[in-house]
Amino acid sequence: MKAKLVPVYFDPGRDEDFDIQLARLNELLADVAEFLPPAPLGGTLPATADAVIFPQFLGEAYRHLADFQAIDRPIFVVTSEFGTLNMWDWEIVAYLESEGVTAIAPYTLEQTKMLCRAAAARSELRGSKFLVFQDNPGEGFQPAIFKRFYWWEDEAAQRLFDKFGITIVKKSFREFGTRAKAIPNEAAAAEWENWQWPVALSGQPLLSAVKVYLALKDELAADPAITSMGINCLNESRFSDTTPCLAWMMLYEEGGLMWGCEADTLSMATKYLLHKSLGVPIMMTNLYPSLMSGPALKHERIPHFPDVSGYADKSPDNYLLAAHCGYFGLLPPSFGTEWTMRSKVLAIVDDNAHAIDARFPTGPVTLAKLHPTMQRLTAVEGTLEGYAQFPGSDCLNGGVIHVPDGHQLVRQATSHHYLVTTGHNLNDMRLVLKVFGLGLTELGGG
Repeated sequence: MKAKLVPVYFDPGRDEDFDIQLARLNELLADVAEFLPPAPLGGTLPATADAVIFPQFLGEAYRHLADFQAIDRPIFVVTSEFGTLNMWDWEIVAYLESEGVTAIAPYTLEQTKMLCRAAAARSELRGSKFLVFQDNPGEGFQPAIFKRFYWWEDEAAQRLFDKFGITIVKKSFREFGTRAKAIPNEAAAAEWENWQWPVALSGQPLLSAVKVYLALKDELAADPAITSMGINCLNESRFSDTTPCLAWMMLYEEGGLMWGCEADTLSMATKYLLHKSLGVPIMMTNLYPSLMSGPALKHERIPHFPDVSGYADKSPDNYLLAAHCGYFGLLPPSFGTEWTMRSKVLAIVDDNAHAIDARFPTGPVTLAKLHPTMQRLTAVEGTLEGYAQFPGSDCLNGGVIHVPDGHQLVRQATSHHYLVTTGHNLNDMRLVLKVFGLGLTELGGG
């Protein structure tokens, strides 16, 4: 989906320089943007425009503050022949910012492309639906834990709608599980012939997993407004003979559908806006800080945290164990260095269920999640140092992540669920979050 950009000029300041720069931008951004007819500053913007772009800045800007303040779309300033801001436009950008106008000024061509992707994602979210399957969240397994989660509150759904235009649609997991199980084994086997991924599981567990994919695909086909789906797959696991892990991966690789483990709608929204904007691999996992060893060790049924003496920072305080459903987390094959499907690990899911055992490449990562107010992102850059295995536990292959300040992260984290992206992405996040009207709080990164 390309962003629809309306080029804006200072009337009567549209001149040859404006047209030359606009022609350059058409070429540089051809893969991410569609340019609408230019409009004068202060004029009526087309309803279809995702954002406005200024190919040229003039001193006239200081005398048209009210016109800038009236713009209700993201404002991009891309005035150099290289697809970036020109340095001599810092003064105008600073002036506008001081008067409450967010003028987004990219300083690399890739950032400009990211802004276009973000603008398209912002528009796509408005009017989109997140479909979640659940019946009585918190009333199933481990109610003492699951009844605490904000993402199931009506307030959370309302805030997602108010901020992003996302409508949360809820359907019965009980009915969905029954429908998926009723799909013939033969249909699932025939479908799997089209995939043949490397899985360490076969027979009924594999067929049941593919049935969930087929049932979810029917839901997706019935409503093109659905951009993400999730299932209360652990807390209400009694409604299904399997888990949706493989199905989510198939739907992502097939059509880019965003998924939500445990129907965590805040994770779904975070994943959507970051992945669609930045284009980097992303997944969700549970964070278990070494500083919170008691609850973490008990929940994962492990005797101790991974030994970090071989890493550069030897202080255990600055390390997290990242694990979800027995392994590192749910990521599709195209994101991982290693990937396979295995038998279930957690006791609260059906014996026929499965999990995904996969790995990101070690190295730089960024942890991020929307704050419950939906006004900012909480994030920190870290390093995925390696992986740790604890046989016989609920963490058969977890990630070991180093962060700059474990104490500050523990004080400021907003959820045990966090999204992990490959790479250090805070600078790019700060830029694209402006498209969504979001701020950023750094968790222990300085």
